[in-house]
Amino acid sequence: MPPRPRRAEKAQDLVLLDGLSVRRRRHANGWSPRDLVVAIESACFQASGRRRSLSPNQIEAIEERAERIPYELVLLLADGLDCDPIDLIAEGELSSKPTRRRLH
Repeated sequence: MPPRPRRAEKAQDLVLLDGLSVRRRRHANGWSPRDLVVAIESACFQASGRRRSLSPNQIEAIEERAERIPYELVLLLADGLDCDPIDLIAEGELSSKPTRRRLH
């Protein structure tokens, strides 16, 4: 039996974070992106016994280029920064109001 194909990430499955909030929290701890990677890995290992983290490039993309990431990674990032995940999510990102798109 062939392996089942993985579901591709849809745009609505990805979350936009407030990159400045992530950077402020990282700087408040005096961490470089690599230090944050270590903190995320340590927090994940303590919580689940698994070593998972984000890469320094992912952290840079979140902070500087408004990279959208899966909510699962938002949880990892929040554990590493020792904060509530909702504090990292961009304002209006989880709004229940439908987005209105202009046609012209």
